[in-house]
Order: sequence, then C-alpha cells, then structure tokens
Amino acid sequence: MENELGSFLRSRREKADPARAGVVTHTRRRVKGLRREELALLAGVSPSYYARLEQGRDRNPSSEILGALAAVLGLDDAERAYLWSLASPAPPTTEGHAPAADAVRPGVAHLLRRWSDLPALVTSPRRDVLATTTLAPRMNPAWAPGRNLVEFTFLDERARQVYPQWQDISLQAVAGLRATAAARRGQLDDFVATMRKRSETFRALWDSHDVYERVQGAKRLRVAGAGELRLEYETFALTGSEGHVLYVYYGRPGSEDEEKIRRLAAECATSRDFP
Repeated sequence: MENELGSFLRSRREKADPARAGVVTHTRRRVKGLRREELALLAGVSPSYYARLEQGRDRNPSSEILGALAAVLGLDDAERAYLWSLASPAPPTTEGHAPAADAVRPGVAHLLRRWSDLPALVTSPRRDVLATTTLAPRMNPAWAPGRNLVEFTFLDERARQVYPQWQDISLQAVAGLRATAAARRGQLDDFVATMRKRSETFRALWDSHDVYERVQGAKRLRVAGAGELRLEYETFALTGSEGHVLYVYYGRPGSEDEEKIRRLAAECATSRDFP
C-alpha cells in the first residue's frame, strides 16, 4: 500500500519556510524546509510519533494532530482538505455498482446545446470531456467530446501552442487531478499510473504532491483565427455520484475577449446553418 499521507507530509515539510514556521537559526541550514524534529516540536507531537506518520506506520492521526501539522506547515484550504482525506479511511464500495462516469444526464446535454454563445464542457473525474457546447471545440481542440484534458496537456504537441502559460496549466492540471484522486480513492489509480509512464513531466509533477482546487479564475488561450484570449471561468460540481464537473468560460464584460467570443459563436452558428 502506498504511503500517500507520509509522502504528502514530507513534501510539505521540505517546502516549508523555517522562518515563517518560527524556527530561529544562526547557521546555514543543510536541509530543505523543516526537519522532522522541528515540525514535531512546533506541532506539539513527539518526534517518534511524527516519524511513524511519515514512514506509514501510523496512518490515522487525530483531527487535532492534523490541525496542528497543517497550521505549522501553512497549508491552504485545498491542501488541508487533501490532508484530511488521506487520513480518513476510504468509504466502502459495492462491486458492480460503480456509477457510469461517461453518461451525461440528458438535461445537462440539452442545456449545453442551448448555450450557443459560450464555451462550456462537462468532464469526468479523470478529466475526460463528455459533452460540450458547439463553441468549445472551436476555441480549444482539447475541449471536444472524447478528449482528455490531462492527456492533451502532456501528450499532444499542440498544447504548448494553445496554452501560452503551459507550465502553469500543467502544474494546475496535475495538482487538481491529485485532489480529485484523494476524494475518489482508488478510482483514478490506473489512469495516474498510465500517465506516469507516458510523460516524465507528469510524473515529476505528480511526485511533487502539490494540490490545487479549480473553482474560478482565468487562463490565456490561443485560438485559431482570433489570437490570444484571456478567459474567465467558473466551475460547477454537478450533483450525483458520477463526479461530473461543468466548466464555463467567458470574456470579461465589455472586454475585447468578450467580443471575440461573440464573433466566434456567430461563426459557429453560420457553419451549422450552412454546412
């Protein structure tokens, strides 16, 4: 069994700022971040107990201990949620009753067909694109039914052209997938293992144990015939056991990006009317 809890704690400890955590030193440090003993002392646990956590010999620390470790390490909300998920036993699953992860509800598909003026898409937990608006594939080849957002980012040579900020996108893609994998214990293991074999960059980012939850924000996109756009986005978790997520992209009101999206939507409408 992999020691995800210990690996995550070690990765955050090595990235922690000793001065921010309250460690005062007058000599040059030879280790990255905090030492095990320093983190244990600051969190109020014994060094031997903390060592057992990192080594995987204790996998169920109390909420009080988790809270103390998170505070010393300066974890953000996403990292805290991830830490708690690693320390909680996975819920039991009933064999043969797993949700159909690739089946989008008819009502959701109908809404996407009606949203002709926005790029929007629904993805599965492993980031398979299940359904989109007509405009979405026109703006990004990754936003097409049957594509996988993670595979496109790391395995498709077009990704670095489409994403001007590819390094940020790739880091966020892996960190977001890690958060989902923790919430849906065991369901993404095969996909992650395959991506680790197919992409050295993915493997390195996965092993960094960064966690990121995409709720809203902005990203830059190069669109054929329209140049570079800055798109705002909102994400919506669709109720249900499938774990589907709806992404909706838009241009800031009154911006040139919004006008470009409007022209692209009109272009798509014309191509549908006159094939």
